[in-house]
Amino acid sequence: MAQSVLTPDAALQELMAGNQRFTSGRMTSHEQDLAILKQNTIEKQEPFAGVLSCADSRVPVELIFDQTIGHIFVTRVAGNVVTPEIIASLEYGALVLGTKVILVMGHASCGAVKATIQGKEVPGQISALYPHIQPAIDQAGPNLDAATRANTKIQAALLRESSTVIAGLVKEGKLKVVAAHYDIANGSVTLLS
Repeated sequence: MAQSVLTPDAALQELMAGNQRFTSGRMTSHEQDLAILKQNTIEKQEPFAGVLSCADSRVPVELIFDQTIGHIFVTRVAGNVVTPEIIASLEYGALVLGTKVILVMGHASCGAVKATIQGKEVPGQISALYPHIQPAIDQAGPNLDAATRANTKIQAALLRESSTVIAGLVKEGKLKVVAAHYDIANGSVTLLS
């Protein structure tokens, strides 16, 4: 696939088509010759999409979208929150590598959102996530599913607004930033408005 010629809409469509293959058990990424893929990606990478997802081990991004080596530029952090490091990584993916879509993907049963709702004292730096997720709880209330979806939309908006690089590419029609929700039970990804 020639990533550099995809439009933002086509890149999003490819991600969602891959999720359809994943949920229907008709994945194709494993059929590609991994030796050839590895050889073609030693010197450079040309991912067509960037994904910001939760660090949860039940959210295997490449599998969910039926993609393989070199296709998706993945950033992961608990609660799929936007931080300066995440912004910098996704700016690099969009500006330097040419990703055409950034999908911010929350998921069902997110432990980071649940912990923020509960607001209990926790060891170490786990509570450093709370301020990033709290606006979603303030907006959606204590319902885990509603708060998770609100958090994902808020993080996508923050990404669009906090980065002049990403905002500029979106304004020029070269990049799309969308929010999505992954259902761990059935494997489907739903785009959020």
